[in-house]
Amino acid sequence: MAFENITTGAIAFAQGFAAWNPLISLLIISLLFGLISTLAYKFLTNQKLMKETKEEMKKIQEEIKLLKNDPNKMLEKQKELMQKNAPLMKESFKVMFYTIIPFGLLFLLVKEAYDPLGKIAFGLTWFWIYLISSIVFNLILRKVLKVY
Repeated sequence: MAFENITTGAIAFAQGFAAWNPLISLLIISLLFGLISTLAYKFLTNQKLMKETKEEMKKIQEEIKLLKNDPNKMLEKQKELMQKNAPLMKESFKVMFYTIIPFGLLFLLVKEAYDPLGKIAFGLTWFWIYLISSIVFNLILRKVLKVY
């Protein structure tokens, strides 16, 4: 009963927010999700390790480009690249572990509020507007907040 009241209230709030101005409200939601996600990455991952590893991987990729004529050495470098990538994946999974359930629930709430509206702008439904805007916002936020 309490859960039903909470979900009903949350859906009513989301639908009211969506009805205010569907495009602007969806952009605000996308920005907020992006900000929370970016801050989670910044504070739940070892940024120093991420930066150093990405720089090392970039160097290895440049070496691989120079080894196009030597497949054996190129293969060795690709293996080294894969080994360097493992800590990055571990760090990313750590963040995903903490954010996937809350974001999943919030995403379902957004879906419930925006699905009835159909096409919102530019002939796109809420999902495509959210997807495009979240990619743009995440790129900007990661640059501004220096998240690696």
